[in-house]
Amino acid sequence: MAGCGFKHFILVFLLFATATTLVEGQGTRVGFYSRTCPSAESIVRSTVRSHFQSNPAIAPGLLRMHFHDCFVHGCDASILIDGPNTEKTAGPNRLIRGYEVIDDAKTQLEAACPGVVSCADILALAARDSVVLTSGRSWQVPTGRRDGTVSLASDTSNLPGFRESIDSQKQKFAAFGLNTQDLVALVAGHTIGTSACQFFRYRLYNFTANGPDPTIDSTFVSQLQSLCPENGDASRRVDLDTGSGNRFDTSFFTNLRNGRGILESDQKLWTDASTRPIVQQFLGVRGLRALNFNVEFGRSMVKMSNIGVKTGTEGEIRGVCSAIN
Repeated sequence: MAGCGFKHFILVFLLFATATTLVEGQGTRVGFYSRTCPSAESIVRSTVRSHFQSNPAIAPGLLRMHFHDCFVHGCDASILIDGPNTEKTAGPNRLIRGYEVIDDAKTQLEAACPGVVSCADILALAARDSVVLTSGRSWQVPTGRRDGTVSLASDTSNLPGFRESIDSQKQKFAAFGLNTQDLVALVAGHTIGTSACQFFRYRLYNFTANGPDPTIDSTFVSQLQSLCPENGDASRRVDLDTGSGNRFDTSFFTNLRNGRGILESDQKLWTDASTRPIVQQFLGVRGLRALNFNVEFGRSMVKMSNIGVKTGTEGEIRGVCSAIN
């Protein structure tokens, strides 16, 4: 029996070690390029800032790009690879903005430190810098990721969808070691950016036999209907965080509480009993332990950015982010 107990302990230990490797990464650390490319972070920061000044829409784009990259094959920049049937061509990624920012940063980094900085790290740093540029708080980004060599559009089915239930979202996040608080914090990245009418217009017309989605505030329904007529332009874009679409703040949670979430999957953070208390904590509701959104978002981003990272001899350092070496 003692032998069986020992074997069981070893099995549990190995399973835990495997899960830890997937989520926390091995080999990433803050300041990874401090000796090999000291200017790496400042080059990425200045590049993102330059593009942001001419097109603020790249900020939410880069944040989404990093999220979508990490949930498919881990954070390995596979989303950046060009070609037929790559991740970039998949439905969830076709409308993402900011690919040119990563390419620009990579060009500058190759000139300064050839073959040193990975595209995966550029993307992780650019996501952080995008939050800062939209008035969010900075956080330290562990670096040392290497770039993947596999990119398939069919693998993006693992990305959470705009109609997805909270239970399904929780399962997808948990598979990568992210808990329910991480889910709420990371989805609240929708405090910046927009959505096309095609992704939520169905909620405004004939959602039920009685009309619009009942979880939408009645006065807000008419406002959205004027922006997205039933037979109007499906590509028209609307702020995901009404009244504060260009600022990284907690108004996203206020809108959820008031029935003003744009995406069905976002509004469910308020209507689902398992996530509503966390939204309330971010809102500072009396009687609950308050959560600081900026702080917790940064923590969750670090966890997410270490999903399935490739380090050491795994993967490669691409010379051009859109092409495998």
